[in-house]
Formats: sequence, C-alpha cells, structure tokens
Amino acid sequence: SLSFTVDALASAQTSVTGPVTGAAGVFGGTMPTSATIVTGSGVSATTATFDLTGITTLAGLATAINGAHTGVSASVVTISPTQSRLQLTGATGASSAFDLYAGTVTAADLASATPPTAAVARSAATTAAGDARITLWPGSGSAQVATSASNTFGNVLTGVNVTVNSLTATGAAPVTVTMSRDTSAVSNFASSLVANITTVLSEISTRTAATTTTASDGTTHVTGGVLSGQSNVRRLSGAILSAASAPVNGLSPSSIGIVLKQDGTLTYDAGVFAAALAADPAKVQSILTGVATALQTVATQASDPTIGTLTTSITSQQSVRDRLSTQISDWDTTLALRRTALEKTYSALEVSLSNLNAQSSYLTNMLGSLTTSSSTSSKIGG
Repeated sequence: SLSFTVDALASAQTSVTGPVTGAAGVFGGTMPTSATIVTGSGVSATTATFDLTGITTLAGLATAINGAHTGVSASVVTISPTQSRLQLTGATGASSAFDLYAGTVTAADLASATPPTAAVARSAATTAAGDARITLWPGSGSAQVATSASNTFGNVLTGVNVTVNSLTATGAAPVTVTMSRDTSAVSNFASSLVANITTVLSEISTRTAATTTTASDGTTHVTGGVLSGQSNVRRLSGAILSAASAPVNGLSPSSIGIVLKQDGTLTYDAGVFAAALAADPAKVQSILTGVATALQTVATQASDPTIGTLTTSITSQQSVRDRLSTQISDWDTTLALRRTALEKTYSALEVSLSNLNAQSSYLTNMLGSLTTSSSTSSKIGG
C-alpha cells in the first residue's frame, strides 16, 4: 500500500486581454505581420512564430493562434457590441506557461539584456499554470513530494497510475492506495479461453461430421459435412488441442485446471485454477501466457492473409469456382451459338420443305391435267 496527501491539482494558464475593438488592440494598437508564442522557460523554452498578414479582427487572430498548434488555444469573448476580449488557454503543468509576443521572437532575444515585452504575459494570467503535487508518506521522516504536469501520476507504484481530482483537506487522513490481485478477472480469462477453444472445436466437428439417413426403400445414405474433405481443417483441430494442452516450460496446463480429456474435449476446473493461483501466481501466469501464445501461433498459421493454411485453401477453392464459372460461361456462349446455327438450319429446312410441297402440288396438278387431256383425246378418236 501507499499513502499520500494531495497538495495541489494541475492547472492550465488562462490569460485574458483587455477590452479591444480589433486584433491590433492586443498588441498595443499596432498590428504586427507575425506573432510568437513562447512556452516554458529557460533552456527548455520553445518558440513558435505564425503569420498574421492581412488579419485585422480578433476572430482572425484567434484562428491564427489555433492554427499554429502551439498547445495554446484562443477564443473571443464578446463583452459589448463594439468590444471583445481575447482569452488564451494553455495545457496543464508549470512547464506549459506561455507568453504572446508581437513579431518574431527567438531564444536569443529572450536571453538578451533587453528582452522584448510580451503582449500577453504569463505573469498577468488570471490562472497560472501549475503542476499537480502530492506528498508521499506524509508525516514521516521519509515524506517525499511528487509532481506531475497533469492530475495523473504515472507508475507511482510499479504498473500503477494514480489520478487525483481533489485536495486533501487540512487535518484529513492521507489517501491510501492498496493493491491486490484480481483473481476473478484472471479466472474469467482462463474460463473464457477454454470456452472459446471449445466453441471452435465444436464448430469444426459439426462442419466435418458425416450424417447417415435411411431412404424410403430402406437403403442407407451417408452425407459428408461441408468441410468433410478438408484435411487442413482436421489438422487445425489437432493443432488447437495440442496448443491448449502441451506443457509450458515443463508445466502441464492441467495443473491449473485446463484439462484435455480422453474423448478429446477440453475442460476448465475453476477450483483447481483458484488453488494454483493462490499457491503460485507466477506459475499460473506463465502457463496461461504460454497457452495463449501457442494458440496465437496456431491461429496465425491458419489465418495469415498470405500463407495461412485456411487462406490458401479458400483461395484455391475460389480459383476452382472462378474456373468453373468461366467454363459455364464459355459453354453458355457455345450452346447459344449452336442454337443459333441449328435454328438457321431448321429454318432453311422448313423453307426447303415448303418449296418441295409447292413443287409436289404443282406436279400433282400437272399430272392431273395430263390425265384429263388423255381421256378427252381417246373419246374423240373413238
């Protein structure tokens, strides 16, 4: 555990100009063609100069400041129909204090014997930039002040960040941070891991299983699953079981409750896991990490977008599908052409048959005429 008091919260500098009618008023009445924001102080100070050419309004100046991305934001506060004030706000922390200068200002200018005067100075800020401050082990001989530019203190304890939001009242007891292991979260992770593995294995089993049905005539029909012929899917199932049950640094996952049963199913024993976690947390973490890493390797080998076993299988099947689609399309074209040719042939045959019918009728009529003429001649001769 760790005890501390909160002595100060981090603050951001806020500065406000006097009432002005335009941008020039911020700089004493003369509008410069550029301006510089100086953040920090001493050797760590940074300068950022930005262009103000053509800017006359306070809104235009605010836009230029915001567009310079210096960490200082500007906004216009209207106080009357003719007057406004420019409010500038920086980031939290003492090192984020800033000044606004007219024109270009360099570090050398600031260090000179006659440094320029700021148009908006940090010394006149309505709210000064400041660090958050806490006192560790207050009231003891080991008391230590810690500061942070924000209200979050990183790694106050190893792996622990502390965020403060209020001051410790005078005479109030210090804040105490106590760390304990979240055993339920670790147990839930292990349980979820096994549950997810079981879901994947069950899905593979369902998709690769064959079904047997009996027809009305008494014959038996066996139908394979959607993935029955996919050997890589069956190998994936074996790889998952191996990754989940193989020893990690000589330690079996069964020692922490992740057990591979004789029927090939994976189970999770919460009681065994809890006992192992209480006895040796590092061992449990090592085994869980090893199992998770092994499973990730299996998953990557199967699903890598370029060389994954499932990826290449899908790509191969898609190629077969595309090839069959092309062949079907080609056959459709061939059959359409064949149909057109046959239709032309049958149409020509119909025309020929029609002509033959016409000729047959003509010949029949001619023969009939000849027969009639012959009979008439015979009668006349007699």
